[in-house]
Amino acid sequence: MKRRWVKVLVIVVVILAGLFVAVDRIAVHYAEKEAVALAEERYGYGAGSTNGFTEVSIHGFPFLTQAADLSLDHVTLSAGNFSVNTTVNAQGDHLNVRRLDLDLQDLTASSLSARSAGANLVTGRVTIGHEDLSGVVSRLLGKGGALTVAPAPGGTAGGQEAALRITGTWDGRPLDTAASVAVAADEFQLRVPELGGTTYTWRVPLPRNIDFTAARSQPDGLELDVTGHQVVLGR
Repeated sequence: MKRRWVKVLVIVVVILAGLFVAVDRIAVHYAEKEAVALAEERYGYGAGSTNGFTEVSIHGFPFLTQAADLSLDHVTLSAGNFSVNTTVNAQGDHLNVRRLDLDLQDLTASSLSARSAGANLVTGRVTIGHEDLSGVVSRLLGKGGALTVAPAPGGTAGGQEAALRITGTWDGRPLDTAASVAVAADEFQLRVPELGGTTYTWRVPLPRNIDFTAARSQPDGLELDVTGHQVVLGR
């Protein structure tokens, strides 16, 4: 008889544990869905493109105990194929952001219904394809056919400026000139010194207190690192 009760107890515990896991996963899925909606509403991620996307993953288990404490250890956010414009809204300035990845640590909220939260540390990266840069440069510089933006020798260093090369036809003559992308605060700026010091600046919608910290021109695209402390999300 005793063994039978032990067996029944074990079965009950297993069932309850399974139910808890199921409820926990349902809750975290709902929270992730709400976070995606808020990110798209507040920052415009996933907008401006038929293949735009936004994804949020809440890590750690169980989620329900973290939610009860109004604190999450680790959250990741990814978004891609959304457009940004220059700070002066120049004609043809729309630039596609291929991907944004944010890694958020130690999040806290004031209540379960709060539409904002704070993160102790955020790191991440913005990636822009060279083909997208080529398209926007061709539109903005004009005076010729398609221009091509590519990494320049030594352009992979991780400082605050990445070296580029622009080639093609401009104003009826062959063009092969140096360019660069420099980062500061929440903006990055394309600089073309040999074309009259031409500059174009884009601002990426990021949560408050996140800044660009480094730029690299890799073979498959431009990579811009971001870092933030005491970051405010959703407000």
